Amino acid sequence: MNIKEKGAALVEFALTAWLFFIVLFGIIEFSYLWWVNLTMQHAMREGARYAAVTGPSNFPTPTLQNPTTQAEQRCNAVSDAIRANSMGLYAKVSPSLTYSTVNRTTGNIVSIGSGCGGANDIIMIRLACTLPLITPFIKPFFTNGNYSFSVNATMQNENFK
Repeated sequence: MNIKEKGAALVEFALTAWLFFIVLFGIIEFSYLWWVNLTMQHAMREGARYAAVTGPSNFPTPTLQNPTTQAEQRCNAVSDAIRANSMGLYAKVSPSLTYSTVNRTTGNIVSIGSGCGGANDIIMIRLACTLPLITPFIKPFFTNGNYSFSVNATMQNENFK
């Protein structure tokens, strides 16, 4: 191999390497986004399950020193369950959590935005997420370099005593 052939190989590599690295980092980035989405879906299922089986009697009666209602305490506990099952990703996705409750017998929406429902109510939890991308090659393809997605979970509360 002479010196001209070595130089030609270097030029060919320089012309094709950018495409190889874009594809490589694209695979890594999209795998990361998919993993975060699946992890947050799992966390939402666990949070909805926690809400469905944990009745208001499991929380202390509010006192004057702690004026929050049992419904707020229950929703805070559900948020904590989601956070605990998110493998540390909850803070990274800039979460916006919304609760809605549907009365099972009438089918009417009882509350939107707060409250985790009562006995036999259907609870719907929605988590809107915004995750910043990690590679600069892929950021221009997303609005503001962020991947926005939402995960939902719906479960019927148990017949609390």
